[in-house]
Amino acid sequence: MTVDPLVLMTDVDQATERLIRTAEELDVAVTAPSALPGWTIGHVLTHVARNADAYTNLLTWARTGVETPAYASPAAREEGIDAGAGRPLAEQLADLREAHERFADAGAAMPAEAWTYFLPSTGASAAAVPWARLREVEVHHVDLGAGYTPEDWSDAFALRLLREIVSGSKGDDFALVLRPHGVDHPLSIGSGDGAPTVGGPTRSIAAWLAGRGDGADLTVSPDGELPQPPRWK
Repeated sequence: MTVDPLVLMTDVDQATERLIRTAEELDVAVTAPSALPGWTIGHVLTHVARNADAYTNLLTWARTGVETPAYASPAAREEGIDAGAGRPLAEQLADLREAHERFADAGAAMPAEAWTYFLPSTGASAAAVPWARLREVEVHHVDLGAGYTPEDWSDAFALRLLREIVSGSKGDDFALVLRPHGVDHPLSIGSGDGAPTVGGPTRSIAAWLAGRGDGADLTVSPDGELPQPPRWK
């Protein structure tokens, strides 16, 4: 998948539209449980909207140089999600569209040099923000539990998500060798010495490690039970 933030902004546009279409066709109330334990569908939708605003804040910070944190505080983040979760679906959808438009406008306003601005709160440059937003939209689309699954992820998205999870895993108590189909070289979490090898489709491995799949179609060598990955995010 490209690292060009402008291309990724277009990917975010398309992913957001797909999520909105799924939400428009929901046949259950927003108060129904989502596929994410402890959250209703309304919690997921509200989080996706507030996350767009959070990343708008970060792009504004990069463009202006004025410190603009993603969220005022962790508590404010949680309070915002809880406060909006019970709203009617139409209100949720309008909020999500408007939040996405603000994010898209913030991206369009970025001069080229602003994408290189280092954001201390993320440990990366602003160029990483569009990918982070795309990841949020695609993963939480699955969390709606409304028919969109990791099988709907693009090959490029699944591989980048998998590589991100692997690179962010310390592997202190969870060592694996991963052999995704179609990838020339194995990926390792922790020390590969004596670690089990898990193979299968890239989407399935990424979904399993992200807690969005049961790994039923994955193989383990030597033969045994598929290990339980640590909680991601």
